[in-house]
Amino acid sequence: MKYALLLYSEGGSLPESMDEASREAFQKDFREFNRDLGEKQAFVAAQRLRTTDTATTVRVVDGEALVTDGPFAETKESLAGFFLIECADLDEALDWAKRIPSARVGSVEVRPIWENY
Repeated sequence: MKYALLLYSEGGSLPESMDEASREAFQKDFREFNRDLGEKQAFVAAQRLRTTDTATTVRVVDGEALVTDGPFAETKESLAGFFLIECADLDEALDWAKRIPSARVGSVEVRPIWENY
């Protein structure tokens, strides 16, 4: 089954805002995580997202498109990236989520993917 691991963080917890030693350790942990995902053949896809100040939100109301800059909701944490993984069950997905370095500075939401949607 496929699961999306959605990484949320506050702007100040991005690697660019860390001191050099912390950033290097954080990136090393991510490289190890990615390696382990690949070795276990659990990796499907992953991508880091740009910050919310580059986002655009589209809503269609009564047939009219409303386009606004930024996210719709004001929150401290924003979606920073995602992993799409393949694993046996939710417990395995949660084990992977606990290992993501971003979980130490933000949160990781785990969601099953609709197959053949």
